[in-house]
Amino acid sequence: VRDITLIGTSMGGVLGMMLAAKAVTPLRRLVLNDVGAVIPRGPMKHIRTYVGADPRFADLEEVELYLRTIYAGAGSHETAQWRALAEIASYRLEDGGYRLAFDPAISKPLRWLPPFSLRLWHVWDAIACPVLVLRGAESPVLSAKVAETMQKRGPKRVDCVELPGIGHAPSLMKPDQIALILDWMKKN
Repeated sequence: VRDITLIGTSMGGVLGMMLAAKAVTPLRRLVLNDVGAVIPRGPMKHIRTYVGADPRFADLEEVELYLRTIYAGAGSHETAQWRALAEIASYRLEDGGYRLAFDPAISKPLRWLPPFSLRLWHVWDAIACPVLVLRGAESPVLSAKVAETMQKRGPKRVDCVELPGIGHAPSLMKPDQIALILDWMKKN
């Protein structure tokens, strides 16, 4: 496969940058959702507080409440969108309760992250494919300054769009966010 568009949020975006930076990569395009070439210390510490946790829930309402709390920065959403997210982000246990649908061991590599800002400019500068950078205007993860610098160096084609009223990270569930990505993909 040689025509892949990778959409990466947070850690997925970091992995996407690393894959796109390889001399031989299957990526044709990269969409970074509220992540960039610098990841500040504060957000890394915050992410460690919930990634790898293995909470159990009595019902989907509890899952939804938990997701609304940890993803508060994703902006406002309809109740149906939060419910859909709860349904895809969890699974039912034999005892009738619910658990998040991810491997808690994902947190193990995070233990080795440095207690300071992570700088990935060498990775960013090696990317050759077009990149769309989405930034939540209220994001503590991708600053406006870093996003601006990313447009001045690295890949030849970088488009950056700031999404108002959103922190970390845009959910990419809203029709305007989906249309933005699809339109960019058609042009690139």
